[in-house]
Amino acid sequence: MTRLGYQIPNFSYPGVGPAELFDTIARQAREADASGFDTVLVMDHFYQLPFLGPHDAYMLECYSLLSALARETKSVRLSSLVTGNTYRNPAVLAKTVTTLDIVSNGRGQLGIGAGWFELEHTAFGIEFGTFTDRFEKLEEALQIVVPMLRDEKVSLSGKHYTAVDIVNSPPPISRIPVMIGGGGERKTLRMVAQYADESNLICMANELSRKLDALAGHCETLGRDRSTVTVSWQRSVCIAPTSAEAEADLAAGMLARGVDLSSMNTEQRNSIVDRFIVGDPDTVGERLASDLALGIDGFTVNLPLNGHIPGRVELLGNTASKVVFGA
Repeated sequence: MTRLGYQIPNFSYPGVGPAELFDTIARQAREADASGFDTVLVMDHFYQLPFLGPHDAYMLECYSLLSALARETKSVRLSSLVTGNTYRNPAVLAKTVTTLDIVSNGRGQLGIGAGWFELEHTAFGIEFGTFTDRFEKLEEALQIVVPMLRDEKVSLSGKHYTAVDIVNSPPPISRIPVMIGGGGERKTLRMVAQYADESNLICMANELSRKLDALAGHCETLGRDRSTVTVSWQRSVCIAPTSAEAEADLAAGMLARGVDLSSMNTEQRNSIVDRFIVGDPDTVGERLASDLALGIDGFTVNLPLNGHIPGRVELLGNTASKVVFGA
């Protein structure tokens, strides 16, 4: 289960072209593998997200990338954060994740969500549908994917998907954990309670308690022990050996995205800086410890501004693992 996951959310790095790109990504995964992270995760998108860069920034297909990272790592689980359900037929997705599990010798994991980035759907000719459509599709997909990952024969005649006596052969090596991403209190967290092993939340700190209560309520309604669901919280970090270096990394990373923090007033600057935990290991460790005390089980963390700098991922892993695992 993901208690400390390292997410790689962007693939555009200064001075790194397509020929050097995989080596830069693989180094981050190897550092994560060696420094206490239990999972490495990559985004399942075809365009970069608006708050991380322009839509035409580099973006790699996640399952091809994860399979390659299987040969670069030894112990971390490998997952999307999270698969856009609308992008793939659910039975094919189950085969894809099963194959990832086999090529990684039992380290595959499924992260899945309803999908939300309309521009991406439009550009790639993928049906977007309504909010209701996407959540109906997600639930039907879970009714196909989860049994297939459990080596069960599956049939379904649904509104959006059908399956006829599907056999998933070969079966996975491991029991593949299923993580659902998103914090919708009525739909998403109910599906977590009904189908998933893990919940990954992206929300403000003052919303966490309400979302955890909602998940607990769904578990109670469905007769499930809430403690059997692992809950992680997404955090963005900018860590460096010293706070001054972390601040410099933050400024350089934002400038590469066309944002000059030095030209902003205090309110404008804080609105951006507050999205990150910024500082040296002591500062970052204290913030993560405070966050963990809010009732979650762990984190998925990313370094969107400086993860490409050698040693930064390892520094974060060594710092965060002490908080989460007491190592």
